[in-house]
Amino acid sequence: MAVPLFNLAPDITVSRLCLGTMTFGEQNSLPQSFELLDKAFDSGINFFDSAEMYPVPQRSETQGRSEEYLGRWIRSRNIPRDRVVLATKVSGPSGQMTWIRNGPESLDSRNIAEAIDNSLRRLQSDYIDLYQVHWPDRYVPMFGETEYDESRIYSSVSFEEQLAALDRAIGAGKIRYIGLSNETPYGLMKFLHVAEGDFVNARTISVQNCYNLLCRNFDSGMAECCHHERVSLLAYSPLAMGILTGKYLSVGRGPDDARLNLFKGRYAEGESRYNLSNGIIRKATELYVSIAEKHGVHPVSLAIAFVLRHPLVASAVFGATKLWQLEEVLNGCKVHLSPEIVAEIDEVHSAFPNPCP
Repeated sequence: MAVPLFNLAPDITVSRLCLGTMTFGEQNSLPQSFELLDKAFDSGINFFDSAEMYPVPQRSETQGRSEEYLGRWIRSRNIPRDRVVLATKVSGPSGQMTWIRNGPESLDSRNIAEAIDNSLRRLQSDYIDLYQVHWPDRYVPMFGETEYDESRIYSSVSFEEQLAALDRAIGAGKIRYIGLSNETPYGLMKFLHVAEGDFVNARTISVQNCYNLLCRNFDSGMAECCHHERVSLLAYSPLAMGILTGKYLSVGRGPDDARLNLFKGRYAEGESRYNLSNGIIRKATELYVSIAEKHGVHPVSLAIAFVLRHPLVASAVFGATKLWQLEEVLNGCKVHLSPEIVAEIDEVHSAFPNPCP
């Protein structure tokens, strides 16, 4: 069975599986990355996601390698540019990654323009199909946070300035469409409302937010916005950073080269968000894995099939460091979840709702 397709825009058709490249240049060498890209492309995946800050864990010595490896692969394989859909992201204000435009400090027009040009150079491409704001230029609870704290508000760049910069890049042919990531219903609606005025070409077409069996927050407020505004979800972390595979439930807590073990102490967001020492997270994970085992389905297939059955999901953005992991995800496209399985999943969700927000 081929990877199904989805019309993300009138002139962009993407595979419903999107290979994320954030391990390229850290966990994966250049030859390993090429091997994964070859297998994905030959299997029907045409959609590839990166970011200027990748690979992770982020550091100055490796920043930009993921985009570079992706660009070198396209060039070395002589793949016609219109055969692949390239998505990448501009980093929001951080203050921690001083090697990216001193922080980055903000998402003002200068930072956005510079980031686009740098990504184009690394990707060796004349244009980017989908350019995404990696996280907002304003305070929002994200990466596992759930409660809004108004005392953390800081001066931010206006939606108008951000959209003006993105609109100019569209006009110059550097990017085709824009998307958001780690965004809230308020942020999405503001971007859409402002674009209706002077920036109609810069209308948001997608939101890349976390969505998986352990995190269904999207369905609360964002789903309504996306449904009515015709904005698609690119669901990242469909395997909840690997814990839904069940590999971390073993006595030894998974292979030494698994990401949460390999980078222990260096990956704060992942370690806190997907912490199996939290009894609720562990119990929910065990129950989802047991549902897969009961019905003779691989846990990876269960997790991927669950995400892909969502009517607003255009594509599941996943990562793989080994070919067999990629094969497991591809197999998820072949699985149909019966009403019985869905009912059992919903029963677990009711008992343990969104333990990994």
